[in-house]
Amino acid sequence: MKKVSPVILLLFYTFSYSQKESEKISKSITGIQAGLIGLDVYNEMRISDHISLRTQVSLNPSLWGGDAYSETGFALSPSISIAPKFYYNISKRVNKGYSVKNNSGNYFSARLEYLPDLFVISNTKNVHVNDMISIIPNWGLRRNFASHFNYELRLGLGIGKILKKGYDPQIIPDISFKVGYDF
Repeated sequence: MKKVSPVILLLFYTFSYSQKESEKISKSITGIQAGLIGLDVYNEMRISDHISLRTQVSLNPSLWGGDAYSETGFALSPSISIAPKFYYNISKRVNKGYSVKNNSGNYFSARLEYLPDLFVISNTKNVHVNDMISIIPNWGLRRNFASHFNYELRLGLGIGKILKKGYDPQIIPDISFKVGYDF
């Protein structure tokens, strides 16, 4: 009996340690996501067991047209952002037996985004964007399917400021649903 007890304790310790290990978010994820509203290339790096830092480069679409405009237009402009993300339900997902692979979980984040006037891809000539900075608190969920694919829903409302004189701060909504691939 004395020989069995250390073996049982060792197995229990190993199981407990591996359970805690799986309750952490991934160390680093690099991927690409696309949706109706934009294209993102990102890296998400773990800071702690439940907090990551997401850096991303995006192409954001703009559409205009109708009676107020002489023609219908389309433009893509780049932006860069950084967002700390707090995954608040990782432990709960593990306890229920759900996957947390590649940070599959619900989160809160605060995204700081800069939209520069570097270039604009458009079907109209001489289109420019105003340099703008914004901060947007978000709630989101990220889920994975297949081996490397994911989808992510993000909802938020924040404040932004065009970096030219004469512009007041404005409310910036953030609604995004994208499907992606993690490398």
